[in-house]
Amino acid sequence: MIVTGGTLIAGAEALLGAGALEVYACATHGLFPGDAFEKLAASKITQVTVTNTVPVAPIKRPDKIDVLPVTTLLAETIMNVFSDDSVSAIFAGENQLF
Repeated sequence: MIVTGGTLIAGAEALLGAGALEVYACATHGLFPGDAFEKLAASKITQVTVTNTVPVAPIKRPDKIDVLPVTTLLAETIMNVFSDDSVSAIFAGENQLF
């Protein structure tokens, strides 16, 4: 989860200081209160990807923040659970234990 982005930015700066050429970050939930967008936009992070599990304001969102939709995946999962079908089938066989 990314809240203000401070820890993420500090981690990215440490990686860049240690020789990384670029830093990409991802999180399931992006909250981005206050000036979080401005801080991330000004950071040296190349791209931040979050899901739309928490609404992200598209008008204020900097270009380096990408939002992936999960609504179809969640709806299909709920339907499969409800109909007693395989949830693993949604992932085309990935993540199957057997």
